[in-house]
Amino acid sequence: MEVSDIEAEKYLEENDREEIEHPSITLADGREVFEHFRFEADKGQQLLRVDKFLVARMEKTSRNRIQQAADAGCILVNGLPVKSSYKVKPGDTVSIVMDRPRYDFEIIPQDIPLDIVYEDDYLLVVNKPAGLVVHPGHGNYDGTLVNALAWHFRDNPDYDVSDPRLGLVHRIDKDTSGLLVVAKTPEAKTHLGLQFFNKTTKREYRALVWGEMPDKTGTIIGNIARNPRNKLQMAVFSDPNIGKHAVTHYEVIESFGYVSLVKCVLETGRTHQIRVHFMSQGHPLFNDERYGGHKILKGTTFAKYRQFVENCFETCPRQALHAKTLGFVHPVTGEMMNFDSEIPTDMSVLIEKWRAYRRTE
Repeated sequence: MEVSDIEAEKYLEENDREEIEHPSITLADGREVFEHFRFEADKGQQLLRVDKFLVARMEKTSRNRIQQAADAGCILVNGLPVKSSYKVKPGDTVSIVMDRPRYDFEIIPQDIPLDIVYEDDYLLVVNKPAGLVVHPGHGNYDGTLVNALAWHFRDNPDYDVSDPRLGLVHRIDKDTSGLLVVAKTPEAKTHLGLQFFNKTTKREYRALVWGEMPDKTGTIIGNIARNPRNKLQMAVFSDPNIGKHAVTHYEVIESFGYVSLVKCVLETGRTHQIRVHFMSQGHPLFNDERYGGHKILKGTTFAKYRQFVENCFETCPRQALHAKTLGFVHPVTGEMMNFDSEIPTDMSVLIEKWRAYRRTE
């Protein structure tokens, strides 16, 4: 399906636009980052340390903060990370990159309820409900998880919600529910970010997918990139030179004939990874409108069955996907932290409906 730019703009303003609006950059070390600032050294540039070069060009930024960014691998010269001692030379392109899109507007604290699973001086784990956008973006200037965090930390002088060295360490889609970890110090974010990068975190999802999987357990491997024929979708590519390497392990927990409840374990964390991986196998997530799961893909042609499925769509009016568990090493204590969240009501009722339907067949 071809989608015009106007249609894409409208859809993304109403949905999880922040994932699509700001294209990420994949570095040679595999990190997925977003460019926040870029400076070109002119032809007359004298050799100068990159931290001094940047301090002279950026307002309200200390040299110490620039050095910390360099230590975290967030200062690039000609696309490669450099230390703060690097000497900028004529023609160099100096960039500052972060693990989230840049906020081009003030973050307004908003009293949005947060389901806080755990909190200490260094981090916070929150259970995000479906429907809540994670990051502000064009079309979603407020009403996001970041706005809720700004309210939660409004009396904490050490937490600046606009500081990219703090905050959310990873993201999940607007209509996906589940666990997220938030860093309250730069050191915690760097430490946690490395765990996600090195794939040492533990993340399990629950998903209801259309059809019966051919195997009870399996692994889906396929590079993921933007679908060139549909600006609103990601797609899986067999060409190893296209997209980003992605791996999803799955186990069928329960089969209901026309749909299956699966446990998904992420080895990588790409945009829409679970959704697009299962779609590529012919098993879109139940009621995932973007990837075709909002249509009746399996089952009978009887009116009673069609009415049952329509009722299921109304029960869970979003893709049936929940980030259930999250595990990581505490960045300060070194303790292994494991968190589990209940499947939310809309999904649990949906699953029970299919379980009851299976019993009556």
